[in-house]
Amino acid sequence: MRRGRGAGLAVGTGNHPGEQLFSALFVLCAVEALLVGLRFGYGVEALIPLQRTLPLFLGPLMYLGFAAMTVGKRGLLKRALFHLGAPVLVMTLFWLLVEDLRHLDWVISGSYLSYVIALFQLWRKGPDALIYARIDVTRSLSSWIVRGMGLFVFILVLDSAIALDFAMNRGANATALISYGTVPLILVLLAIVIALPPMLARSGSSAPPAPESGTDDAQIEAKVRTLMDEDQLFLDPNLTVQRLAKRLHLPARSVSGAINRARGMNVSQYVNEFRLAHASDLLVTSGESVTKIAEQSGFMARSNFYREFQRVYGQSPIEYRNACQTE
Repeated sequence: MRRGRGAGLAVGTGNHPGEQLFSALFVLCAVEALLVGLRFGYGVEALIPLQRTLPLFLGPLMYLGFAAMTVGKRGLLKRALFHLGAPVLVMTLFWLLVEDLRHLDWVISGSYLSYVIALFQLWRKGPDALIYARIDVTRSLSSWIVRGMGLFVFILVLDSAIALDFAMNRGANATALISYGTVPLILVLLAIVIALPPMLARSGSSAPPAPESGTDDAQIEAKVRTLMDEDQLFLDPNLTVQRLAKRLHLPARSVSGAINRARGMNVSQYVNEFRLAHASDLLVTSGESVTKIAEQSGFMARSNFYREFQRVYGQSPIEYRNACQTE
């Protein structure tokens, strides 16, 4: 019965907006790679204006993909209108008013630098800001934001080198620079497409409820603990801070902040403590495999379960089981 209540928290069946945005990012990069190949490999110049302007959307799509983990659909829509509307406006102005598209290179470089800063500001808020992501993957997603920043720095250096080559050598080394730079770029993009979509949680779109008056950190943490003990919400692998906050009728930031101040840990670590306690009991009292026990305890990834178990108990699940059986 308790397992059913935990599983019943999942809502929605469609793709998360973040997954759609990262898919759009991959399509954009594939189209851009095709246009670059046609230009430098086959001398097709008719599509140069499109090839030179599409990179304006790279930063916005990357940023919005991660931002989708921090805001609801309304907030994301507002950000999308701004971050996608700006490059559309720039493209239109350049196509209509500027004949030499080489000037656009500096605008694109400025865009990459701007989104390195934007991603850094998103990352510095910490894993608990990713309230629409599953609790067990918030730290991994936070590290992927850093990788996204690194990707933009790499592209910025590569594009700057190509722009300088065109300015000084009329593009004599451009083909070689593109060839050397494309391989690591494709590998990183493939890693993003493969690794990120499974992490993205399905979420509701309603706004956070108003905070209750007079509730302090200890009271909020006690309410969360009651939900964990009585309803076993930690068994839901798709549990998010947002869903947890809705059960308490509190803003997600209030819940994550209270747990952080009251217990000195983030929400992911807090929830995983309950999952690990449940798993440790199963390791001793049942004969199920470690993989099965991880699933029954709310962990979606076996690697995450092993890592967290080792962090808390100082030994692997198998070592823990063997040690308990010999006592």
